[in-house]
Amino acid sequence: MSVVLLTGATGFIGRQIHKELTRKGHRVRVVLRPGTAARLAAPAADIIETDDLFARDAGWWAEACAGVDAVIHSAWYVEHGRYIDAPENAACVAGSFQLARGASEAGVRHFIGIGTCMEYRLPGERLAVSSPLEPANFYAACKLSTFHMLREWFARHDTLFSWCRVFYLHGEGEHPRRLAAYVHDQLARGETARLSAGTQLRDFLDVAEAGAMIASLVDTRQPGAINICSGQPVTIRAFVERIADAYGRRDLLEFGTALPHPSDPAAVVGVCNLVKAAGLPETNDESAAEAENQSG
Repeated sequence: MSVVLLTGATGFIGRQIHKELTRKGHRVRVVLRPGTAARLAAPAADIIETDDLFARDAGWWAEACAGVDAVIHSAWYVEHGRYIDAPENAACVAGSFQLARGASEAGVRHFIGIGTCMEYRLPGERLAVSSPLEPANFYAACKLSTFHMLREWFARHDTLFSWCRVFYLHGEGEHPRRLAAYVHDQLARGETARLSAGTQLRDFLDVAEAGAMIASLVDTRQPGAINICSGQPVTIRAFVERIADAYGRRDLLEFGTALPHPSDPAAVVGVCNLVKAAGLPETNDESAAEAENQSG
């Protein structure tokens, strides 16, 4: 099995990646802030602590990556309600490049980065990896810049590079202010969930499935851009109604009383090009998630 260095292991997606890597028997080395190891979802073979991983230089990363076969870089600045236009995104770009430099210096054979469906020109009902790229916010622009930088860097350093464009996720550990968590909370308390019309089409995927898909790349070594998605269009209204059906409380759904976000695209649906690894479950066609502009 491989030795994998994982950043963002306590995050929404990173926890699921860590679980799957551990399940498959890989040795996982995590990079964490001090005092956060208790939030790990699985045991780690090695723990490296740092106050700010995006402030570390290539030399520091070369030491951290010593003996590592693959890096999965899932850390990024994602403060809810702020990350889209936050200047911290630029620091993530610079820090990610230092990690890339250190990984190549250490002889890492495979680097896996995490992008977003918002790198594409939106809206789009069949977004393939060959679709036009046109980010419409600072977060997506920084993600796309990182993709271009790392692709060119690793092409010159004999390192396989994979870039996972994540679509709309839901599930364990999601922020309580995201739509899925909001609806669950309202219905569990028997209170009305006030929503937009919900006509937007989305590509919804459980975060556990997304984590397994990303972790599978360590074994399949699939290069290039990869859409981490279900490939199934589902309206936000249909998603919310499925949640309500689990409670038997569609009567608590109030559509059309909340305004959609002005930048919310009418459709964001991907074409999945992931090469399936042995033991990876098929994507659930009825996966659903939140209606925010956050994908990963």
